[in-house]
Amino acid sequence: MPRLHKWLLEEKGVAAIAGEAAAARYKLPRLAENIEDEPNNTTRFLVLGKHDAGPSGRDKTSLIMSAPNRTGALHELLLPLSSAGVSMCRLESRPARNALWEYVFYVDIEGHRDEPSIKNALDELARRSAYLKTLGSYPVAVY
Repeated sequence: MPRLHKWLLEEKGVAAIAGEAAAARYKLPRLAENIEDEPNNTTRFLVLGKHDAGPSGRDKTSLIMSAPNRTGALHELLLPLSSAGVSMCRLESRPARNALWEYVFYVDIEGHRDEPSIKNALDELARRSAYLKTLGSYPVAVY
C-alpha cells in the first residue's frame, strides 16, 4: 500500500474509495462520506483510467450480466466461456434492483477482451444474455 498511497497523494486527478480507517492510517483527505447506495454493501478496489489498457499477456476482464430466471439459464449463459476455453476466476450473484428473484452476475475471466477467443465468447454472451456489460480488461496486477 505505501507505493499506492504515495501515488494517490502525488498524482493529480485521482481519488480512492476507502474506509475511514484507511483514510486515517494513510492521512488521505476525505472528499465525501457515506457514498454507498446500499448500507450493507462491500467494496472491491480498482484503479480506473480514461484510457483502454491494451493486452499485457496476463489480463483479466470484468463483466456484469444477467440471464432470464429459468432452469439452466446460467449454465446456458456460461457455455460460450467454456466452449472457448476461457477460465472464470470469479462469479458472484447479486439481487437485481428492478425485480424480485432476479439476479445479476459479476464475472471475472482470464484474458483480454481484444484476444480473439475472448472476443468471440463475449459476442456469443451478448446474444445469450438479457444484459451484458464489459467493465474492462486490465493487467492482473499493477504496482
